[in-house]
Amino acid sequence: MKAIQFSNFGGPDVLETANVKVPKPNEQEVLIEVNRVGVNYADTARRRGQYVVPTPLPFIPGAEVAGVVKEVGAEVTNVKPGTRVVTLTGSGAYAEYVTADARGLIPIGDSLDFSTAAALPLQGLSAYHVLITMGQLAEEETVLVHAAAGGVGSIAVQLAKLHGAGKVIATASTEEKLGEAKRLGADVGINYTQEGWEKEVLEATDGKGVDIAMEMVGGDVFEKTLQVLGSFGRLVIFGSASGEQSRLNAGRLMEKNQSVIGFFLPQIMRKPALMQSSLEALFSHLQKGELELQIGHTFSLDEAARVHELMEGRKTKGKIILEV
Repeated sequence: MKAIQFSNFGGPDVLETANVKVPKPNEQEVLIEVNRVGVNYADTARRRGQYVVPTPLPFIPGAEVAGVVKEVGAEVTNVKPGTRVVTLTGSGAYAEYVTADARGLIPIGDSLDFSTAAALPLQGLSAYHVLITMGQLAEEETVLVHAAAGGVGSIAVQLAKLHGAGKVIATASTEEKLGEAKRLGADVGINYTQEGWEKEVLEATDGKGVDIAMEMVGGDVFEKTLQVLGSFGRLVIFGSASGEQSRLNAGRLMEKNQSVIGFFLPQIMRKPALMQSSLEALFSHLQKGELELQIGHTFSLDEAARVHELMEGRKTKGKIILEV
C-alpha cells in the first residue's frame, strides 16, 4: 500500500511516499480502508522529533482516520466489514490502510461525510477531556480558553457552553479571531498579544479569577494564566506551543486551593471505553447541530509535505484534511 512516512527527523521535506505492507489486525483490531485523515500539529511535532513521547523510525504519522472497515480480528464482535467508521489510531493514518482497536470505533452511518467525521476526534476529545474529565467543569463556572478560534479552542468554547459554563472568556491574536470565538458562544474576547491581557481577564471576573483555564502555550502565558486562576481553580496544561518550559512554585497553589493538571490524549486512548463514550457524546452534539467544526482545505495524501509546510507557516485556516 502507499503510505507517507519519514525515516529521519526534520522539516516537511523528510516526508516521503513509500510502498509498505498492509498492516494485519490482531484479535481485537480491525483493518480500515482510509478515506480521510485529519492533520494535526502533533503530526508535525512527531516529524521534528519533538513529540511528548519518543517517535520510532521509520514512522507513518496520522492519528485521526475516517474510512471503511475491511477486515476484523478474531475477537471483534461490535463491527462488521463494510461499516463506515471514525477513530483515533495514534499513528499510521497517512496511508491507504491502517489498523485500529475495535473498542474505540464510532460507526458514522451514511448521513455524515468522511471529512467532517475525520475533523472531530483529536481536537474534540482534547477539548472534551480538558474541560470535563480533567477540569471537572461545573455549571455556572467561568472558563478561560486560549487560542479560542483554533481547532481545540473553538470546540472548547462551544462545549463549555453546552455543559453549563456561566461565562467563557476567549483569547486570540486578532479581532477577526475574537469575533469568531464570540460567534461560537464566548462571552468575552481578549487579545492576548496586547500587554496586560491578564488584567482584562481579572476585570471580566470582577477580580475573582477563572475556575478553569485551558493552557497550551507555556512560558510567560502559563505564568500569567496562573495569575488569573481563582480560588479552587484548575489550570489544565495540554501543550507547550512556545517551546518554553514553565516553572511552578507549587507552594503558591496552597493559598487558593488551586490545581495545575496535565493532560495527554494518548492516555485517554489507552482507555477504549472512555474514549468511545466521549466520542459518542461529541458526535451526538455534532449530529444535533449543537457543535460547529471549522473545516478548512482538503489536500491529497501526496501533498502531506506541503500541508505541513503551510501549517507551520501559519498559512492555513480551520481543520486540514488529507484525502486518500
